[in-house]
Amino acid sequence: MRYELYYWPSIQGRGEFVRLALEAAGADYLDVARLPARAGMGMPALARLQGGATTLHPPFAPPFLKAGKRVIGQTANILLYLGPRLGLAPRDESEALWAHQLQLTIADLIGEAHDTHHPIAGSLYYEDQKPEARRRAAVFTAERLPKFLGYFESVLARNPRRGGHAVGGRLSYVDLSLFQTIAGLSYAFPRAMARRRNQCRRLAALHDRVAALPRIAAYLASPRRLPPCDADLFRHYPELDA
Repeated sequence: MRYELYYWPSIQGRGEFVRLALEAAGADYLDVARLPARAGMGMPALARLQGGATTLHPPFAPPFLKAGKRVIGQTANILLYLGPRLGLAPRDESEALWAHQLQLTIADLIGEAHDTHHPIAGSLYYEDQKPEARRRAAVFTAERLPKFLGYFESVLARNPRRGGHAVGGRLSYVDLSLFQTIAGLSYAFPRAMARRRNQCRRLAALHDRVAALPRIAAYLASPRRLPPCDADLFRHYPELDA
């Protein structure tokens, strides 16, 4: 099957978690909004599908995935669908639910990371909420970040299967999402993450192993991998990385 991924064309964002799964599996997919509008793709195609013109179940916001006649929204939901089809999820039901639970917890973490620079409203510029952002970021880096990192570190430590994976004994979409999360946090909060280096050695090792996977390494070196930027989910503002 050729999958169609619909996401903003200029940022990694939440769509990157889906891209990494597709890339790791060598799946056949189109990154629709990054393709020419004259070929029926681009932002007009994203707007048409999101507007519900071609589906009874329109998604609320990108990312969403078109798989045959299905249109699936929400990052964790997309990965729940793709995981077993791409060989990136355990077959056991309990383990599959555990993987989904971890993905939802990752979603909580990245949502809190985003809200450090937009604590009042996403519709306001960062410059319109700097004092609130500083307060929110201080709490995040001092309290919430170590709590999340400690949790995921313990998940890796408690996995009875060898290999340093989050779920089971082989690569899963959760490992790929943890890679992206650590990469994003390290970009946004390099000083805070450096202070937590000893707390997240297993996560750092997982990040490095994922980055070295042949398909992922090729993707990271290609133009398909968009660079981090300060219009994205993870943003680096030095004043928030105290």
